[in-house]
Amino acid sequence: MIKVKTFGEPLEPFRARKELDELDSRINQFISENGIKKVISVSDSVTHEDGSTIGLIRVLVYEE
Repeated sequence: MIKVKTFGEPLEPFRARKELDELDSRINQFISENGIKKVISVSDSVTHEDGSTIGLIRVLVYEE
């Protein structure tokens, strides 16, 4: 069965690298804890406010 999981992460100026690493860790932990064997797709989209990037949404598509 194909499933989709969405993760969100707020981004603060000058901390984006650390926040992206934390998001990667959350995704890897989710994959490990749920025994996911096949990842079909991972995609990122940013959220904006007043012309500034304020967050990131990562979508993971996987097969159970």
